[in-house]
Amino acid sequence: MIQRIQSIWLLLASMTIFLLLMIPVVSSVQGSKEFWIQATGLFQHENGITTKLETFTPLYISVIAVGVMCIANIFNFKRRTVQKTVCIAIIAFIASLSFWTFNYAQKISGGLSNATYNAGVALPILAGVFCVLAIRGITKDEQLLRSADRLR
Repeated sequence: MIQRIQSIWLLLASMTIFLLLMIPVVSSVQGSKEFWIQATGLFQHENGITTKLETFTPLYISVIAVGVMCIANIFNFKRRTVQKTVCIAIIAFIASLSFWTFNYAQKISGGLSNATYNAGVALPILAGVFCVLAIRGITKDEQLLRSADRLR
């Protein structure tokens, strides 16, 4: 059934992944310049003007793809084993996105030693937790159906 709890967890996972497009992951201030990194690229703010210094197109496309996978997985509610397998794959993709974002974060001016970590750092972790909770909900559904089959 589509209104099961794993649908809510997968929707929350996709929302947190899509938030990576808007919330900075790492920021750094050097003099009057402020630099920050989002999944879309490296930004600079100076004298009230914000400019995009570099675009991270592959990371941007990957973040969107993982978010869409979470939403598409909601509609696999009739095939619970496939839904569980896709959730595990999504967790692996989230881990690779985190690693990839870390590699891009090293491009920030001044390096990571002087950088400030923002709320975007916790978003992949939170999305992974939501996927684990979705797997837990799928497992409970399977157990419920097995117990209902025993009663028949």
